[in-house]
Amino acid sequence: MELLLLSNSRSPDGGYLTHASDLIRAAAGSRRTAFFVPFAGVTSNWDEYTAKVRAVVEPLGIELTGAHAAGADALDAAELIIVGGGNTFQLLRECRRRGLLEALRAHVRGGKPYIGWSAGANLACPTICTTNDMPIVDPEGFEALGLVDFQVNPHYTNALPPGLQGETRDQRLAEFLAANPDARVIGLPEGDWLRVDDAGIHLGGPFPARLFRQGEDARDVPAGGPVRI
Repeated sequence: MELLLLSNSRSPDGGYLTHASDLIRAAAGSRRTAFFVPFAGVTSNWDEYTAKVRAVVEPLGIELTGAHAAGADALDAAELIIVGGGNTFQLLRECRRRGLLEALRAHVRGGKPYIGWSAGANLACPTICTTNDMPIVDPEGFEALGLVDFQVNPHYTNALPPGLQGETRDQRLAEFLAANPDARVIGLPEGDWLRVDDAGIHLGGPFPARLFRQGEDARDVPAGGPVRI
């Protein structure tokens, strides 16, 4: 399998996926047709979301088809799969209701590259239980694609604004591991990404990631090298 899992879509310069365009180009290689899953979009409609991503990938020579406007034949014909961010609960529900989970899993395991950011990165995990999103809809189960055997926490930060008395991100992830002691979680800060292929897992980006295991102290993972999860 070939996966590119990004923490976020908004770049430090305010552009949309501008920090990821070279990564997307490299992940696509010579492939020129993509099946885009826009179902995490909530406050913008799926046509608008697809057009927004199309504006990014067309200059890279990639033709994009939105899953909401196409049938299974479009997925069969596509050479790569792109899953956008937004609300992970809605993304999972819509994929499940359309029977897309099994189809996406089969195509990626069959060799089609998978590119996902934020909610799209969560969807690649065994479950969506380490998303940061509100459960605005019932996804009819938390099980996701299971393309990797670890959990991702996108937009990772352990910062706590002054005066806020709620839990930190580390405390939330400790709760998850207390309930799921065999799981492993990697927190991806803004701007970071994971590349997963037959050679293993590689962390890229400007910041160290954070690795969490039950019964162990969380530890930083330096960017620019392999990750042993």
